[in-house]
Amino acid sequence: MPRALITGITGQDGLYLSELLLSKGYEVYGLIRGQNNPKRELVEQTVPGVKLLTGDLMDFSSLLRALETAQPDEVYNLGAISFVAYSWENAHLTADVTGKGVLNILEAVRLYAHDDVSKVRFYQASSSEMFGKVQEVPQRETTLLWPRSPYGVAKVFGHYMTINYRESYGMHASSGILFNHESPRRGPEFVTRKISMAVARIKLGLQDYVTLGNLDAKRDWGYAGDYVEAMWRMLQQPEGDEYVVATGETHSIRDFLDRAFAHVGIEDWAPYVKQDPRFMRPAEVELLIGDPTKAHEKLGWERKVDFPQLVAMMVDNDLEEQRGLMAG
Repeated sequence: MPRALITGITGQDGLYLSELLLSKGYEVYGLIRGQNNPKRELVEQTVPGVKLLTGDLMDFSSLLRALETAQPDEVYNLGAISFVAYSWENAHLTADVTGKGVLNILEAVRLYAHDDVSKVRFYQASSSEMFGKVQEVPQRETTLLWPRSPYGVAKVFGHYMTINYRESYGMHASSGILFNHESPRRGPEFVTRKISMAVARIKLGLQDYVTLGNLDAKRDWGYAGDYVEAMWRMLQQPEGDEYVVATGETHSIRDFLDRAFAHVGIEDWAPYVKQDPRFMRPAEVELLIGDPTKAHEKLGWERKVDFPQLVAMMVDNDLEEQRGLMAG
C-alpha cells in the first residue's frame, strides 16, 4: 500500500487529493496546524480515512516527526497562505509560510530520506500568480516569472527551491504551476465562491447585492477536482519536472457573473453588483491563460469539467447549502 503525506490538507485541493489517493488504495496522512484547528472536523467528516498529524511548515522538527510517522512514498506540499489579497497585509508571514515553508519541507524530506533521496517523491504547489505581469500569452513552463504580489514572490522562491533540490540532491521533485482552480469547497474569501454564494443568497432573497473589485481581470479557471489528478500523475513519472496545469481558456470576472446569475434566471446582474476600491489589488494581474500542452502530452492529463459546468456546480452547491441553513 503506497503512503502519502499532504500538507495543507484542510484546503480544497487537500480534500480532493485525499479522496483521489484513498480511492487508489493509498494510506494518507495529513498535516494539520494546532490541536484545536477549526477545520479539523471538516477533514474528519469529508475524508475519514485520512490519519491526521499535528505539525507546521514553520516548525522544522514537527515536519521531521510527521515524516517519521507517515513514512511516505509521496509528499504533496499544498500548505501555504494562499489568499493573494492577504499577502500585502501580511507580507512577512506570507514569505515565511508560502516561501520558506517549502524550503523547510524539502530539507526535512532530504534528511528523512538519508542516502536514498529518490525513495520519497515530492510535489510542490506552484501557482500561475508567479507569472504576474505576464511576459507571453499563453503562459507555459518556460515563461519568465514576474510576480505582482508578496504571495507570487513567495511562490517563486518555493518553485525555484524545488528545482534546486532536484538538481542539487537528485530528489524526485516536481512543481505543478496550477492556474486558478475552483470548486464548491473554495473558501468564501475567494472571488469565485464569493460570487456563487452571493448569487444563491440574492436568488433566495437573503441579500441585496455583492461588492467586488476589478471586474475586468481575466483568469484561466478550472475545477480543483480535475487538477489534483495532475498532481498525482506528476509523481508517477520517471523523473521530476515542471508542468503548467490549466484549461487554455480565459474568462473575466464579468463572464463569471454572467454565467452565475443566468444560472438562477437573472439576466441583468448590474443592479446586484457594486464595486469598491478596497477590493482592488495594489498591483493587478490582468490576464492569466495557461498552455497545458506539456501536461496533456507527458502526463496524459485532460480536464473533465468546463467553465459553464464549474460555475453551475458552485451556484447549485450554494443554493442547496443556503436552503439547508434556512430550513435549519
